[in-house]
Amino acid sequence: MDTGSATNSPRQLHRRPDQGMIAGVAAGIADYLGVDVVAVRLGLVFLAFAGGIVVPLYLAAWLLVPAAGAPSSIGEDAFHQWV
Repeated sequence: MDTGSATNSPRQLHRRPDQGMIAGVAAGIADYLGVDVVAVRLGLVFLAFAGGIVVPLYLAAWLLVPAAGAPSSIGEDAFHQWV
């Protein structure tokens, strides 16, 4: 069993603005989980109507999860400009 292989690097969550309808959060989650983006979008819409907690979580992901290929997130960039 190979536990330290370089090919088994941990997955990273990235937004996919090029494939997204709003900010690419659902597309990034779908890539990370290896599922269809439509299933993730439907799940997010259902959760938005079921309790609404997904709306602030989506906004937080938009700010805190970096776009694919970007070195930092929108929130991190804003923080560094203020500090």
